[in-house]
Parts: sequence; C-alpha cells; structure tokens
Amino acid sequence: MWGRFIPSEEESIEIRAYTPADCQRTAALFYDTVHAVACRDYSQEQLDAWAPEDRDLTAWDQSFQGHFALVAVEGETLLGFGDITPTGYLDRLYVHQDHLRQGIATALCERLEGLAHGPIVTHASYTARPFFAQRGYRLVQAQAVERQGVQLTNFVMRKDR
Repeated sequence: MWGRFIPSEEESIEIRAYTPADCQRTAALFYDTVHAVACRDYSQEQLDAWAPEDRDLTAWDQSFQGHFALVAVEGETLLGFGDITPTGYLDRLYVHQDHLRQGIATALCERLEGLAHGPIVTHASYTARPFFAQRGYRLVQAQAVERQGVQLTNFVMRKDR
C-alpha cells in the first residue's frame, strides 16, 4: 500500500508507515520547516510557540501512534511526514524546506486521505492554506488558537468526498 513514489527518473522516494524510530527526525523536520517556511506568515514569537525547540518526544511519538502516520524518505533521508485520524482529521503534513514543490506533500496527502472515511478536515496555516485549497479543501472558518500563551491564526478547511 505504501510503495514507491517516483517524481522523476533521478529520484526514488518511498512512502511508508511511521515507526517510533522516526520520532526524533520528524520532530526536527517539523521545527526546521515551521521556522524556515512559515516565517513569512508568522512572527518569531508565534513560530517559537507553534514549534518549540524543546519538544516532549514521548508525547510526539504517541500522537503519531494514535493516527495513521506516513513518512516520505529517500534512502536514509527524511523528506516529509503526515498523519490523519481514522475519522478524517488531517493533523500534520510537513515537507523539508529543501524538498518543497516536488510532489511529496501531494503524494503524502493523497495516501493519507485514502486512509480515512468520510470528509477530511485540517487546520491549515496561512502558509499551507493555498496547498489545501488547490486540493479541493474549502474554507470553513478562520480561527485563533493559543500555543504557549501566544495567539496564532489558522484556518479550518474541509474536503468532502
């Protein structure tokens, strides 16, 4: 089911199930990607609250274990990851900043959407909102969320299937 995703003749990217061995690398990719990519849409204070440098890796791993979670790898290099609940909440979808716009998020998202039943809901950042809109998600509402006492805006988006 996971199989290979081949975006071009030069590279072969595998999408596979998340394992606890991926925990540290997914946490590092999350931190790096949020701070490098979302910085045009959020303040430094907001980035630090959203993706703190120190993360409880046990809780991070357990959150993946409770969802359908996938990683995209090329050899030993982690390129991206995502997870979704059985009821269709697409919790996380992140791609390494050096591998954006290569079809990795699309491939992960397609597989994740196929694992859930019914409509898919996500809370998209300003940065991710255009990606989800292109995939047929519609805006339900903007919302303010609080992380570590800091307010951030994101967007509830829904894709009916």
